Amino acid sequence: MNRFRRVVAALAILGGGANVSAMAADDPPSGRHEGAPNIVLVLADDLGWGELGCYGQEKIPTPAIDRLAAEGMRFTRFYSGAPVCAPTRCVLLTARHTGHAAIRGNSEVGGWGPEDGEGQLPLPADETTLAERLQSRGYATACIGKWGLGGPGTEGHPCNQGFDEFYGYICQRRAHNLYPSHLWRNHQVTTFADNCWFSAHQRLKEPLANESDYDRYRGGTYAPQRMLDEAVSFIDRNRDRPFFLYFASPLPHLALQAPPEWVDRFPRDWDPEPYLGQSGYLPNPRPRATYAAMIAYLDHSVGTIMDALDRAGVAEHTIVLFTSDNGTTYTGGVDRTFFDSLRELRGHKGNLWEGGIRVPLVAWWPGHVAAASSSAHPGSIQDLLPTLVEMVDGTPPDAATSLDGISLAPTLLGRPADQRAHAVLYFEYPEANQQQAVILDGRWKAIRPNLKKTPARLELYDLETDPGEQRDVAADRPDVVERARDVMATEHVPSVRFPIPALDGEGK
Repeated sequence: MNRFRRVVAALAILGGGANVSAMAADDPPSGRHEGAPNIVLVLADDLGWGELGCYGQEKIPTPAIDRLAAEGMRFTRFYSGAPVCAPTRCVLLTARHTGHAAIRGNSEVGGWGPEDGEGQLPLPADETTLAERLQSRGYATACIGKWGLGGPGTEGHPCNQGFDEFYGYICQRRAHNLYPSHLWRNHQVTTFADNCWFSAHQRLKEPLANESDYDRYRGGTYAPQRMLDEAVSFIDRNRDRPFFLYFASPLPHLALQAPPEWVDRFPRDWDPEPYLGQSGYLPNPRPRATYAAMIAYLDHSVGTIMDALDRAGVAEHTIVLFTSDNGTTYTGGVDRTFFDSLRELRGHKGNLWEGGIRVPLVAWWPGHVAAASSSAHPGSIQDLLPTLVEMVDGTPPDAATSLDGISLAPTLLGRPADQRAHAVLYFEYPEANQQQAVILDGRWKAIRPNLKKTPARLELYDLETDPGEQRDVAADRPDVVERARDVMATEHVPSVRFPIPALDGEGK
């Protein structure tokens, strides 16, 4: 058993809050230990604020990620870039918030096409991504998992955006089925003979006669396992040069699909009734157990990647970041209440309430990030690009650039007095009811929950005393409301691709 597995086993016994930084034994094999650090960035898909043990989850064990928190830093006021998939990925890779970002929603070329389409609106060629910045510094770069920023043959393809290698789903809607007929390797399709294409959105009128009858909603090749194999291979092949691995897992995004042996780790009495697909995605005989299995498999993926770093002899020279693209979903058989997925937070995926955008962030870098530490510094996924650039270069990107992100390196490296703070964190969401939100001074949150209404009401919440956003205090603080309106007008730049009519006349 290697170092990582020994520590994870100890965590499973002691609990996620234990400080296990002194539990290491056996030196790893010799690898490259000088120069620029390696970077592993794990992005979960639809993982909620309270779905990890280190953030209070009690039903689903996540020992590998809990170990990262025990040996690193856990952020308690961290936000995604948006409440859905594609725009958060754009914000992550460009450090520009959704009032400025090129991709602000999940729209596809020509509108919503057939379910077996191959891509969303492409990230423009003139964007400078995190991968391109690291590639120019000599890093080997790989995106493994779910892309969602442009289909085959477009300027948004990951191999046109700074990644030497890509393996996974080009189109994020294809990732609704975790037993796909194919994945992409760079510009080529890789097919799976033991998987056939079927719609990831089906509904039953009544339960099937036998649990085995639901096997029709699975195949032989589980995409998360193939992606994990590719990640391990990438680490092994690049152990002697700096590398950036962007592991964009499709878990635990629906549909509810997991290998049976993982589902069987969880109690049968959790699921007195099957899920019939009545609120979207695929039917499932054991929906709660399957969702737990998907999160457990995500944790297993993190543990396997950490094992690979150990075997390559580069773990101590690698920055590992773990976060999520948005909060827990609202559909498809996921029982947020049963798992207490969002704890006291209001909302969910698809809106700008805290439950839709507040997400975990765990950072690990032995000897640099203090073990068992936490930070309440308000930050966003837009901050990861400047953070990583500073950790590689020693200085953050030029302040004169158009980045909205601020480096969190001072906080991570134990220099909180040097940490710059955001005056505001800005979010907008042009789909659904169209929403706009801004967090001022880390405390006040102003939100327009429905911009399609006239007038568009603005609500104000004090997140220090009311993190669940239950008491609208807009009438009590007109000064803060006025400032929020000014910020909202300033931070929104109109987008032809993602119009918000109620804002486009206000933006500057």
